[in-house]
Amino acid sequence: MVVGDFAIELDTVVIGAGPGGYVAAIRAAQMGQKVAIVEKEYIGGVCLNVGCIPSKALISASHRYQDALNSTLFGVTTENVTLDFAKTQEWKQNEVVAKLTNGVEMLLKKNKVEIIRGEAYFNDANTMRVMTETSAQTYTFNNAIVATGSRPIEIKGFKFGERVLDSTGALNLQEVPESMVIVGGGYIGSELAGVYANLGTKVTILEGLPSILNGFDKDMVKLVEKNFKNQGVEIITDAMAKEAVVNENGVTVKYEAKGKEESLDVDYVLVTVGRRPNTDELGLESAGVKMTERGLVEVDEQGRTSVPNIYAIGDIVPGPALAHKASYEAKIAAEAISGEKVAVDYRAMPAVAFTNPEIASVGLTESEAKEQGLKVKATKFPLGANGRALSLNATDGFVRLVTTKEDNVIVGAQVAGINASDIIAELGLAVESGMNAEDIALTIHGHPSLGESVMDAAEAALGMPIHM
Repeated sequence: MVVGDFAIELDTVVIGAGPGGYVAAIRAAQMGQKVAIVEKEYIGGVCLNVGCIPSKALISASHRYQDALNSTLFGVTTENVTLDFAKTQEWKQNEVVAKLTNGVEMLLKKNKVEIIRGEAYFNDANTMRVMTETSAQTYTFNNAIVATGSRPIEIKGFKFGERVLDSTGALNLQEVPESMVIVGGGYIGSELAGVYANLGTKVTILEGLPSILNGFDKDMVKLVEKNFKNQGVEIITDAMAKEAVVNENGVTVKYEAKGKEESLDVDYVLVTVGRRPNTDELGLESAGVKMTERGLVEVDEQGRTSVPNIYAIGDIVPGPALAHKASYEAKIAAEAISGEKVAVDYRAMPAVAFTNPEIASVGLTESEAKEQGLKVKATKFPLGANGRALSLNATDGFVRLVTTKEDNVIVGAQVAGINASDIIAELGLAVESGMNAEDIALTIHGHPSLGESVMDAAEAALGMPIHM
């Protein structure tokens, strides 16, 4: 609604309602600030609507399907297993995504955060305009937190459309394709490759680097590659995607590998080669905010930009594009506005890929620690020696601790295997708190549990393993 030429005054305004924005808004409100949040599309952002949450829902459904197909190992016989993928998608949207996003909106309202619908554009360091298709309104503000996230990168020759998909399109298919090429074998590409391979799709991954899941240790990635091979997923590394030619029945993907031009005819091609920060249509330059050549916003240790009353968090600032990083930075920025003495510390920032098996890492790897001049050792405990893993028929994987040689301080950890995404949390606490292996070894872990593998790894690091 247009309110003449008068500007509406705001105290703290947050732009973007994803896992960075809505957390910033709630924390700022908890700190006593009067808060408004501007969202142009949907509460919960990419993560809750078309990213982290719906992808994990489909991963879960695909595992259930595979479990049903292969249940005879447990003495359970299932016959005529079928998949109604439209129903799967309905469950994902109504029972998972909608419940979470509605819950976030309720939390915003409970914390008395005003929700403003529309697209924000900075006029200067204290003024913005919020526009919808039918109206525009000017606002002044004391402080702003920009949390506008990112969008998939569209590469030359692969224009997004009905057959050339970004991650959003791949998450919303209403049928399981017979074949799919995935360009990019990072987090998103590898996770969705696992989903569709589980559901019966013939998947081919084209990765430009020498390995998929770049950034994770090789022995972790090998476990994922082994599983992909068992599922019939073909991984082509050092490959350059050239062009997608859409035809009546599908799409032809042209690529170059080992110096040869190749092509594949498939139903769909999914492009997951990275994400671009949403900073290009905000008017940040008009506000005087400095940015890098890649369009990222320069910030200090509190998320403050070059303009003291404007903060930025999440995918639009340097660092990995992770939802939990955005939420962490959100709390720092909101508390900094309230005058708290806080600063970001990424020492214990976990990285998780929900592949099969899951892989997760926190703190330093052994090689990173040595590069920093630390004298460390790496101790690995195999899940094959864990009773709970055996009972789950999920013994592929391990827990590895990276500890200092002098006093066994845990500076990093990696987990590969079932529920690695959950197990890594205890190890993140250990790294954040500066614990040593003895602290973990002396902590009583429930039996039988996957968590015991962390205790066993700690005992092994101390040179006194029980189950190795």
